[in-house]
Amino acid sequence: MTRYGGKKAVVIGGTRGMGQSAELSTAPHVGAKEQKLPLLALLALATAVFITSLTETLPAGLLPAMSADLHVSESATGQTVTVYAIGTALTAIPLTAATAGWRRKRLLLTAMTGFAVANTVTAFSSDYSLTMVARFVAGVAAGLAWALLAGYARRMAPVHLQGKAIAIAMAGIPVALSLGVPAGTFLSKALSWRVAFLVMTVLTVALLAWITTAVPDYPGQKRNARTPMQRTLRIPGVTPVLFVTLVFVLAHTILYAYIATFLDDRGMSSSTDLVLLVFGAASLVSIWIVGAHIHRRLRTLTLASALLIAVAAAILALLADSTALVYVAVTLWGLGWGGVPTLLQTAAGDAGGESADAAQAMLVTLWNGAMAGGGIAGGILLSLVGSTSFPWAVLLLLVPVLAVVIGARTHGFPPTSQGQGLSIRG
Repeated sequence: MTRYGGKKAVVIGGTRGMGQSAELSTAPHVGAKEQKLPLLALLALATAVFITSLTETLPAGLLPAMSADLHVSESATGQTVTVYAIGTALTAIPLTAATAGWRRKRLLLTAMTGFAVANTVTAFSSDYSLTMVARFVAGVAAGLAWALLAGYARRMAPVHLQGKAIAIAMAGIPVALSLGVPAGTFLSKALSWRVAFLVMTVLTVALLAWITTAVPDYPGQKRNARTPMQRTLRIPGVTPVLFVTLVFVLAHTILYAYIATFLDDRGMSSSTDLVLLVFGAASLVSIWIVGAHIHRRLRTLTLASALLIAVAAAILALLADSTALVYVAVTLWGLGWGGVPTLLQTAAGDAGGESADAAQAMLVTLWNGAMAGGGIAGGILLSLVGSTSFPWAVLLLLVPVLAVVIGARTHGFPPTSQGQGLSIRG
């Protein structure tokens, strides 16, 4: 909530129309350049993203210890990641629709409380079935959180800084992947895998207090302002963004989910942690670049991301015998991928307009469906062809991604973020 010319104005860009009876204005914001981002609140959202991402991927580094304690195979324990993604994919759209009228802070606190409960149950459970239920609940909480967080970040920022606001919030993803998973693995080896999940609970409880004190609240949508999900798909630009999300994430996951296997087949099994660290560091640089330029170069950045990953895949397909070139490829991959969540969520919010929350819920569903599909497709490719097929699959899938982004110039992936100059004045 801020003031322009003595009048209150809620700047919400791609999440405009959230329950406000107001007049849409395209006039430039008076004094917008003097406004600053609410960093403390945005860092709280980044921590929420970190918890969401790490809760999903943490079992990947704890499989041997978890499987021994739960008395099941490592393959069965690995399904704790799958059931999380299923929980998110199945519930993101219906729960987002059901909670559209809730105040935003209440919804965020509810979602994060779900993580605290699920991770606590996981930490103490000795029963495989109970653990799977807890993981499904965590996935449900993730569906609520992911459909909410990008729009929340946008609403806290003046229009010209909305891309940077989303980038700050999304920084939790590479931090979780590059630092969180190795840290959890270390805790598991030094103490217990249960301690790793309990640390997640403690962090979540601290975050709940942080959100309560530092994050502003916003109203939900009034019933007469909500757009049915099926109508959202007919909004120009929404379908291209969702298609790109599905195929882009599928391509990335096929390689990322099996990167340890890919490296092992090339005699680099001992370097997996370092490779992931390089990928994470490059992803952070990517997020910074995207945050700084997304408002003016949404289309260019999206194309550049796809092309960087395509070049990385080509290097891994043709020149992976060179250790140095593998690191070059992983660096390019991270530079391409790090800003993709910000780019796609911004594009979905811009295209969705007043139906931005519905578009975000669909994006979350397809994102998690693509992650599950990538794991399945990668496993099939591994058994039929071998790990050398992964980068070729990435290259093949990136062709339609580039074609759709190029074709969606007017709606979906315009040159600039369409949130520019849009505000709701009350």
